Amino acid sequence: MLNWAKRFNIFCYLDTHQYSNEGYECLLAVNVMRSINDHSSFKDIDNFLSAKKAWSFGHLSYSLKNEIHQLTSYKKDRIGFPDFYFFQPEILLILKKDELTIYAQHPNEVFEELMKDVITEYIYQGIELKQGISKEEYLSIIHQLQSRILRGDCYEINFCQEFFGENVSLNAVAIYQSLLELSPTPFSAFYRLEDKYLICASPERFLKKAGNKIFSQPMKGTVRRDLQDNIVDEQLKQTLYFDKKERAENVMVVDLVRNDLSKVCKDGSVKVDELYGVYTFPQVHQMVSTISGELKKDISFSEIIQATFPMGSMTGAPKHKVMQLIEEYEPMGRGLFSGSVGYIDPDGNFDLNVVIRSILYNAETRYLSYYAGSGITFYSDAEKEWEECLLKAEAIKKVLTKKSALK
Repeated sequence: MLNWAKRFNIFCYLDTHQYSNEGYECLLAVNVMRSINDHSSFKDIDNFLSAKKAWSFGHLSYSLKNEIHQLTSYKKDRIGFPDFYFFQPEILLILKKDELTIYAQHPNEVFEELMKDVITEYIYQGIELKQGISKEEYLSIIHQLQSRILRGDCYEINFCQEFFGENVSLNAVAIYQSLLELSPTPFSAFYRLEDKYLICASPERFLKKAGNKIFSQPMKGTVRRDLQDNIVDEQLKQTLYFDKKERAENVMVVDLVRNDLSKVCKDGSVKVDELYGVYTFPQVHQMVSTISGELKKDISFSEIIQATFPMGSMTGAPKHKVMQLIEEYEPMGRGLFSGSVGYIDPDGNFDLNVVIRSILYNAETRYLSYYAGSGITFYSDAEKEWEECLLKAEAIKKVLTKKSALK
């Protein structure tokens, strides 16, 4: 499917890697029938969705916060995804278990093209990567943020740093395949918008709507895995579950999400379905909580997004203030990182991820970047937060820096 899709200038591929039996295993949307982007008002997306009830795919960039929360950004990201973009595809492929459904004007022709495509061998050279800030600068910023927490500016803030490569010639399909072989995740995505690419191995869901129910699953709390020793690996998992700092960080975000959802949900319907759940992924154990609510009648997509975006796990508490601090202390613009990619179906149900553990690439400028961050509280150990960032970025670094051949 991916080998066939790479010929198109715009496509969105979503893959759950069989983490869940619900919904779809893979979705691939190709070519544009209709689209809407940030040259329109954000609220116009409701008119776009209601004008023709069809599948829509696309993204919300972190920079959309400026319109939603009346903020200003002076730092530009170097990839250049628009604030938002959604498109209704000409061709849609849905893979569920062993059944492929093709929606297209000529589905048989699409199927024949898929079957004719030969998966070629990809060979790429390791990429030289640079850090946006040094370790010393990072530690200094963390201590400054803790001073801001001490004086009452905020309780917790998600601080991120960038790693980047310049003059990069990237085979995006090869990198995606290599990354997801190493670290398959339930909210992965391979998204191309003209010369801009997202190669995403996200383990985190931002929002899911199913009928009149809405769910959010913020992820806060990370510990490495020990793949050589099952006993040690289980001990690490238990250590994460009982870690007071990680629990405090997680519950802060849970409270923030409860507050966000209460703006669009019926009174008394917002609840915490799971608190401090520990989930295992190929590289790390993660602490995930689940919050749900029953939507008010006639709440639109744009109203839901304006109440909840950007996600609390990538900002902090209180949200408005920490977004100002992020702008002040992070040296780069986040762009699509810590935004969201996903789909909206013809019935208005949707599933949106959190863009983390991701590679962003602009083929025109040949600029590549990826980000890693962590939640900072007064009790954070700056050295450990630095190590957590490196842990989260480890799979991406392995893929980008090795010389590799893929079949």
